[in-house]
Amino acid sequence: MGSLRRRLLGWLLAATAVLGLLALADTWREAVTTATRVSDRVLAGSALAIAERVTVDEDRGLQVDIPYSALEMLTSTAQDRVFYRVDGPLGFLTGYPDLMPAATDRDGRGFADSVHAGERVRVITLARTVSTGVESIPFAVTVAESTLARRDLARSILIRSALRLSGMILGAALIVWISVPLALRPLHRLGQAIATRSPGDLSPIREPVPHEVQGLVEAVNSFMARLGTALDALRNFTGNASHQLRTPLAVLRTQLALAGRADTPQAMQAAIAKGDMALAHAERVLAQLLLLARVDAAPGQGAPSVVDLDRLARDLTGEAIPRAAEAGIDLGFEGEPARVRAEPVLLAEALANLIDNALAYAGRGAVVTVGVRRDGGHAVLGVTDDGPGIPPEARTRLGTRFSRNAGQAEGLGLGLAIVAEIAALFGGSLTLSEGSGGRGLRAELWLPQACGDDKGPPPQAAGGL
Repeated sequence: MGSLRRRLLGWLLAATAVLGLLALADTWREAVTTATRVSDRVLAGSALAIAERVTVDEDRGLQVDIPYSALEMLTSTAQDRVFYRVDGPLGFLTGYPDLMPAATDRDGRGFADSVHAGERVRVITLARTVSTGVESIPFAVTVAESTLARRDLARSILIRSALRLSGMILGAALIVWISVPLALRPLHRLGQAIATRSPGDLSPIREPVPHEVQGLVEAVNSFMARLGTALDALRNFTGNASHQLRTPLAVLRTQLALAGRADTPQAMQAAIAKGDMALAHAERVLAQLLLLARVDAAPGQGAPSVVDLDRLARDLTGEAIPRAAEAGIDLGFEGEPARVRAEPVLLAEALANLIDNALAYAGRGAVVTVGVRRDGGHAVLGVTDDGPGIPPEARTRLGTRFSRNAGQAEGLGLGLAIVAEIAALFGGSLTLSEGSGGRGLRAELWLPQACGDDKGPPPQAAGGL
């Protein structure tokens, strides 16, 4: 990109050069007009002075007493040449006979540009009359002057204008050259403030900057916020993975070692079966951890979209029916139309976790119902079962990561925590309460409706999260 100072200076010089050329062209036109107007005024005065010295002699003829002062007023430092001619009723009287008069207007005066004696001249012709007491005798006075003086005057005006314009351009260039570093000092301070930060400092930049740079600072702050969210998600994922995968992987290695040292096929198969269970457990842990990492990174992603909650719940319930039948559980759905603003995949994972929990812990012969209803300005997505349920004192801690119910040692402690975090991500909450008739568990996701009228907070059940 090069130096900003040089780029601004280049644009300034280019723009002023173009504007300067246009200004000089207009100045030259005005200078020529002004010089011509001034010179014409002097030329007209000289012709008038000659006309006033035309008289009638005794023979009723015209005589001219040329006042040389009239011609001297046309002399200049440019050494202009002056020509004159006087014509009476019968034609040429005196002067330069080859000087061509100019055509006169209604007022008896006319100007013309011509060539005389090989020089460009400016010509004026005055048509006048002189009275004899009986009649008026017409005559014409023509005076011509070479154009050296007026060209010099126009050139002088142009040169002075060009010098003034050049001075202005140089002054503006000097101002740009000096002011750009001063104007960029806030950016240098901003760069130093960022450079002196520690690598782990992702807090917002508070350095005062001009309004034109405020958008850049806000973009950098937004980027650092997203980067901080991503790094937190990465740290959480690596910490959780190292903590949760260590045990199943250790069990897997132990069982593989036992299978390698087994004396009988039955012992080998038993060790392999236990290793397969440990591997399956590790897969479930990894899947939940990946989902948890996605939840952690979700605040830095784009805006959520509108989701048909009843359609999503109906589809997921239908997909889970074969697993429910295999577990001996009656799984059903009941609901009404409701729309929320959320990320569809994360919301589907939250509901899938609730359904999986119900199928895993409700027990054979239980009834599990997935429901969608509207309550004020909220859509409520719930999974209810009539299984053993969860004691009230245990519900308050099940929304934290890696917390399990005392009677459910096989759980990962992540399902309900993931659901609670997904709900909070979209402005909602998770509540846990007893099922119908005081049996089982009712887990409900309260989410703001996309087009609701009431915006009251969701109710908190006893023991709710």
